[in-house]
Amino acid sequence: MTDTLYIVVPCYNEEEVLPETARRLGDKLEELVRAGKISEKSRVLFVNDGSRDRTWETISALHASDRRFCGLDLSRNRGHQNALLAGLMTAKDRADMTISMDADLQDDIGAVDAMVDKYYAGCDVVYGVRSSRKKDTFFKRATARGFYRVMNFLGAETVFDHADYRLLSRRALEGLAQFREVNLFLRGIVPLVGFSSGVVEYERGERFAGESKYPLKKMISFAMEGITSLSTKPIRYIALLGFLIFLVSIAMLIWSIFRWAHGDTVLGWASVICSVWAIGGLILLSLGVIGEYIGKIYLETKARPRFLIRELLEDKDGETL
Repeated sequence: MTDTLYIVVPCYNEEEVLPETARRLGDKLEELVRAGKISEKSRVLFVNDGSRDRTWETISALHASDRRFCGLDLSRNRGHQNALLAGLMTAKDRADMTISMDADLQDDIGAVDAMVDKYYAGCDVVYGVRSSRKKDTFFKRATARGFYRVMNFLGAETVFDHADYRLLSRRALEGLAQFREVNLFLRGIVPLVGFSSGVVEYERGERFAGESKYPLKKMISFAMEGITSLSTKPIRYIALLGFLIFLVSIAMLIWSIFRWAHGDTVLGWASVICSVWAIGGLILLSLGVIGEYIGKIYLETKARPRFLIRELLEDKDGETL
C-alpha cells in the first residue's frame, strides 16, 4: 500500500502565480499516483498567510473545482515560517509524508520524485539543496554564502544552500511538533529533530510571476532571527570582547605609568575621544544584542499561539471546517 503525500505551500499575495502552481502540482500528484508511488488520498495544501489580494478566493476556487487542493486560511499574517508550520501541523495527522515548497515555482517540482524515492529508501528528512547559484547576482550569491557560513560559525546547524524545500515523514513531523518556541527558524530547527536524512539537488528557477516577498531588509531580519533563535554564541563573544578590552585597559594603564615614571607624558585629547567613542559604540552594540535575546525571552514567556486558523477547506464529503 502506497503512502499519502501532502504538499504544503505557504502563500502571501500569490494570486498571480497560484493557478499555474496548482496546475503543475496537480500534474505531479497525478503522475506519482499513476506510478504507484503515492496514494490517491494525497493532496496539495495551500496556506493563506493573511494575504491582501485575492489569494484566498483563488484557493477556494481551486478547492471547489478539484478535491486534491485543500486550503488553510490563517486569521492574519503571521510570517512565512509560522504559515509553513501551520500547514505542516495540519498535514501531520493526514499524511505519511509532507513536502514543503514556496508558491512562486522557483523550487523545481521535478525534484519531488527524488524526494519521495529517498523517503521510501528510509529517510525521514530529505533536504532540497540548490545545485548551483549561477542565476543569482554576485551580491545575492555572496550574501547567501556569507549567511550560511556565519550561521554555522555561530553554532546554528543549517544545511548549506537549503531553504524550506524539504520532505518530512510523519515521525519527523511529530518530533518537530515538540519544539514549542514562538520565534521560529525552521531551517535550523529541522536538523535538530534528527532521524535519518538525505539530500536532493535541484536547479532553482526564476520566479514565475509576482514580486519577491524577501527584499534585502527582510533577509537581514530573517538572518538575525535565525542567529538569535538558535545560538547564544553572540553573547559569549560579547563577554570575550569585554574581557579583551579589560586587558587592553590594564596594558594602557601600565604603559601610562611607565611613561609617567620616565617623565615622558604627552597631553592630548584625540586618544581620549577615540577611546570614548570606541567603548561607547561597543557598549551600545552589546546592549543591542543582549536586548534582542531578552526580547525573545519576553515573547517566549507569553506563550502566545504561533498561528490561529480561520478556515480549513478539505474534501470530507464537501464539508468545510
